[in-house]
Amino acid sequence: MKILLAEDSKTNQILIRAYIEEAGHEIVIVNDGQQAVEQFNNKRPDLILMDIIMPIKDGIEAAKEIREIGEREGDWVPIIFLSGMTESKDIVRAINAGGDDYLTKPVEAVVLNAKLRAMQRIAEMRQQLQQANRELRMIAVKDGLTGISNRRHFDETLMKEIKRAIRSDTSVSLIMCDIDFFKPYNDNYGHQAGDDCLKYVARTLDKSIKRPGDLAARYGGEEFAIILPETSADGAMIIAENVRSVIENLNLSHDYSAVTDHITISCGVADLSPKKNGEEISGLVKQLIKSADKGLYRAKELGRNKVSFES
Repeated sequence: MKILLAEDSKTNQILIRAYIEEAGHEIVIVNDGQQAVEQFNNKRPDLILMDIIMPIKDGIEAAKEIREIGEREGDWVPIIFLSGMTESKDIVRAINAGGDDYLTKPVEAVVLNAKLRAMQRIAEMRQQLQQANRELRMIAVKDGLTGISNRRHFDETLMKEIKRAIRSDTSVSLIMCDIDFFKPYNDNYGHQAGDDCLKYVARTLDKSIKRPGDLAARYGGEEFAIILPETSADGAMIIAENVRSVIENLNLSHDYSAVTDHITISCGVADLSPKKNGEEISGLVKQLIKSADKGLYRAKELGRNKVSFES
């Protein structure tokens, strides 16, 4: 475990460090409550040993602040208070401040080691829970077939990016992509080949976007979308044309396409520069999607394997 010790007594620091290191754990030592809060933010320990009486900020105030941070960020770390005060009111005050346990000084090695073993079990369960939560979050936002973002994540991200565009007075662009003549491909090559085609296209779209804030998602069926924050129409057109070209150059055979003998996509592009005029966010989302859809239909009318912009 990584253990944060907040203790202003050098003697106690040396003693407790020896106990902790002998038990095979890593220790970070600070001298006051303010440093404890800062190191909690920087190191994110598995356990905090907190003295109550310290300079600058005492252990009670530090614990309250750490708990507030943890609540905001969904992160709970056990806190064991260390103190020479043994009255019931002092223990109650420490627990009410966010403490999980209370040890009186001087700390005995056998007692501390027993607490560390218990906290080690809690830390391991906490890590397992965090991993499970991460996996659940991934499942919630990923399309089960293609592995890229799903429609739900697309909807949430587009709304978030439009809100951000309003705050920062920037634009957001959207590319809607559709695999040309996918139904005859699926009907003639089979559903497994159709699924493989969707995977190839999805991975290619995902690799085609370079910035961390950009998002490629499966919109539904054989339709995909790319959200491009802080991107003008001209920039989005360049990216869409690049995506279209890359898909075409995959040379995935499609003998049943009316365009060519391999898989192609059509793309519709739209951009939005929302203003702080009180317009409903949901309305702006629908407006941007509708415009990109119009561009997509226009690309299909032009013969497919095309990119079209809709203002």
